[in-house]
Amino acid sequence: MTTPTLPDARTHASDPHMKIAEDALRPHLTEPGWRFVTPTPAHAGAARLSLRAHPDPNAAQVTEALPGEPLDLLWENAGGWAYVRTAHDHYLGWARADGLHARPWQPDLTVTARRAHAYAGPKISQPIRAELACGARLQRDPGETVTEDHRRWVPVVLPGGTDAWVQEVTLAPLQCDLLTFALGFLDTPYVWGGRSAWGLDCSGLTQLVYGAFGRPLPRDADQQLQALTPVTDAQPGDLAFFPGHVGLMLGDRRMLHANATHMRVTVETLGEGEYGTRLQLELSGFGRWTP
Repeated sequence: MTTPTLPDARTHASDPHMKIAEDALRPHLTEPGWRFVTPTPAHAGAARLSLRAHPDPNAAQVTEALPGEPLDLLWENAGGWAYVRTAHDHYLGWARADGLHARPWQPDLTVTARRAHAYAGPKISQPIRAELACGARLQRDPGETVTEDHRRWVPVVLPGGTDAWVQEVTLAPLQCDLLTFALGFLDTPYVWGGRSAWGLDCSGLTQLVYGAFGRPLPRDADQQLQALTPVTDAQPGDLAFFPGHVGLMLGDRRMLHANATHMRVTVETLGEGEYGTRLQLELSGFGRWTP
């Protein structure tokens, strides 16, 4: 029997051992015995939600869902794990079921600060209720904004329903350009599968920076390469691609990237130094956003 050719397994859900798949794959899986499911809307809780390659706490993290981000819940197992897909880039992974919520959620606020906290009350000495990051989604509570020592505090509802307060500045529209925003992530720790300023991998950095300026990108470097227009000569803001790696060009040969060589976000000059020379030799091309 010929094995069916399926769409990208990173974004289309099926399990040949359990013979379960999402309903969208029904035309591809015509042999008997398959059970098809319709995704259920859900969202990540008040903490960053780790999505793993397998339902095992020791499995590799493949990506993260930021607080309040919408998800597709596909199925759960008996061990308390849920197979989910991030709504913004359609990326699949296993997450602890107690870290997500299937209740109705209509967030109307987006965190723009690279890192931020939600507090129990409108005062910086209050207990911290959640760690937030750029892209996290919150609901505006109907209460009034409170001014405290020249700080403006906004009442919010965290994913999961807890009341909290955030400073208005963490929700303010970005007042800088893409490269300035990107350089603010310099020295952020490298984390495999990370998508926030608490920890980033290479494609997580480029996806986050582009996304903050209305340029949605897929999750992985090879997907991002396919999504952009190939160019020969890089301009500031273009992406540079290598086998399994991606960076953001700052101009000429300087590149910002999250890397496991330095275990942080650094700036390299292509062709200079041991690492820069190696990167230049491995460079496979550049990609440019074209609306």
